[in-house]
Amino acid sequence: SELDKGIDDLDLAQGVTLDVAGVTADMNETFTQLGLAMLAAIAIVYFILVVTFGEGVAPFAILFSLPFAVIGSFVGLYIAGETISVTVMMGLLMLIGIVVTNAIVLVDRIIHMERNGMTMRDAILEAGATRLRPILMTAIATMGALVPLLFGSGGGGLISKGLGITVIGGLASSTLLTLVVVPIVYEVLSKMFKKN
Repeated sequence: SELDKGIDDLDLAQGVTLDVAGVTADMNETFTQLGLAMLAAIAIVYFILVVTFGEGVAPFAILFSLPFAVIGSFVGLYIAGETISVTVMMGLLMLIGIVVTNAIVLVDRIIHMERNGMTMRDAILEAGATRLRPILMTAIATMGALVPLLFGSGGGGLISKGLGITVIGGLASSTLLTLVVVPIVYEVLSKMFKKN
């Protein structure tokens, strides 16, 4: 960063050009590719959910769990003093697939209960009560499996620590917030688009 500031302040002679190459150029290219991969992953997940649910409201409510994963990841990285790296970006890409599963389990139960004749509010409360334990068990088991990455030593530890913090932080925050926010978003969107 300091070098970039110094370069920006340089007064280059006419005909002299400046270009970034080497590791920095490779990192910038990798970040761009991973960013595009994340957008593609979100689009693919949304498409699969629309096809599976046969509607657009439930998948949109499910995708609301993704921003909470990013929040938890960045808070975890900040607390640990880690920077955004390629492994962190890979962890965020992994989270897109991991995080939506909890929301899918919850919203699918709500829809199933509604089809069985429950009111939307009752279906949401029933789904929250019956799906709380499996969602928490899945999240805690996944986070527990990633704990060894946090304590890796040597060269491998440097690579795996950012990945572990990203996935654990993202999963923790998204699980807790998904249980509250996704049902609310689903109810609001359903009332706006599906029901009078």
